[in-house]
Amino acid sequence: RRAEAVRIPAVPLHATAATMQVSQQDFEKAQEQLKLLKKDPGNETKLKLYALFKQATEGPCNSPKPGMLDFVKKAKWDAWNSLGNLSQDNARQKYTELVSSLLSAEAAGQKKDASPEEGRHDGYETILVTTKNNITKIMFNRPDRKNAINHKMYSEIIQALEEAGKDDSTIAVITGNGDYYSSGNDLSNFANVQPSDMEKMAKDGAVLLKDFVNHFIDFPKPLIAVVNGPAIGICVTVLGLCDVVYASDRATFHTPFSQLGQSPEGCSSYLFPKIMGSAKANEMLLFNRKLTAAEACAQGLVTEVFPDRTFQKEVWARLEAYAALPKNSLAVSKQLVRSMEKEKLHAANSRECEILTERWLSDECVNAIVSFFQKKSKL
Repeated sequence: RRAEAVRIPAVPLHATAATMQVSQQDFEKAQEQLKLLKKDPGNETKLKLYALFKQATEGPCNSPKPGMLDFVKKAKWDAWNSLGNLSQDNARQKYTELVSSLLSAEAAGQKKDASPEEGRHDGYETILVTTKNNITKIMFNRPDRKNAINHKMYSEIIQALEEAGKDDSTIAVITGNGDYYSSGNDLSNFANVQPSDMEKMAKDGAVLLKDFVNHFIDFPKPLIAVVNGPAIGICVTVLGLCDVVYASDRATFHTPFSQLGQSPEGCSSYLFPKIMGSAKANEMLLFNRKLTAAEACAQGLVTEVFPDRTFQKEVWARLEAYAALPKNSLAVSKQLVRSMEKEKLHAANSRECEILTERWLSDECVNAIVSFFQKKSKL
C-alpha cells in the first residue's frame, strides 16, 4: 500500500526561540526583584520559590531524599519533588508569576498602610483602637488628663479587649497617647458624690473594676504593654497581667494606694511579691515607692527598657516581628502558661475588690481623697 505523505505545518522557529529568550530574561529579572521584597513572605512561599527555581534550573528533583531528622533539607526536597515532571519553561513561568504577585501584594499593602485611618475601630471616645500588621493597638487617649481612667474609659477598654480577643490579630498592645502612659484612676470619679450615694458608688465601682481586671486575666492572646511615660495606680498593677512590658527610659511606676487611703488592686497583692519578692513589693504597695524604668526592669516588672528617642521605632519593629509568628501557636502557649495561675488570679481579684469597697466607704479614704483635691487646688 502506498504511503501517504504527512503534511507538517511550518513552525516559525525564530519566534519560539525569541519567546524562550524573553522567558529566561523574565526569570532572571524575577530573581533580582525578589531581593526587593521588604517583608518575609513566609516559609511556605519560600519553599515554593525554592522548588520552582530548582525545577527551572535543574529540572525534576534528582537528589537523594534527606533523612527524616534533617527537617530543613527534607522540607526543601519535598517541595521540589512535588513538582514532578513540570517542564523547566513552565517552572520559570510560575516562578516569575509568583514573584510578581508577591511584589504586587506588598505594594498594595504599603499603599493601604499609608492611610492613617486604615484599620481604625469606630465607636470609642476615650481610647484609640486600631488593627494593623496583625496587631490590635489599644491606646489610652485622654492626653489632656494624663490618660486618667474614668468610668467610660474603663468600659471602653473592656470592650476593646473583648473585640481584640476575637479578631484576626495575632497580638494586642496597650499604650498611651502623649507624655503619660496613664495617671491611673481619674479621682474625679469620686468627686461630687453625695453621702447617700457613696455605698452604691463603691459597689458599682468594685463591679466595674473586677470586670476590668478579669478581662486582663482571661485575655486569650499575647498582651503587651508599651509604657511610653509615667504610669500610676491601676495601669501599673495590671502590668503584672501582661505577657511582656516594654518601657521608655522616661517611664516611672507608682502605686500610691496608702497615700490615698486605699489598697492594692489588679492582682498586684498576689503577683507583685511573686515578681519582685515581698520586700520590694511592699515598698511599692504599702509605702508608695516610685520606681524608675531601670528599677522596674531590675525587679522584673518590666521586660526591657529602651532610650526614649528610639523607643517607638525599636519596640514596634519588634512587635511586628512577633505578630508574624504563627497566631494559634502563640495563643495556645499563652493560655497554657496562664492556666496554671488563672484560678488564683481570679480569687485575688475578687478579694481585692471586696477590700477596696470597704476602703472607699471608710472615713480614712474619703479624707485622703479630699486632702488630695485640696493640695491640687493650691498648685
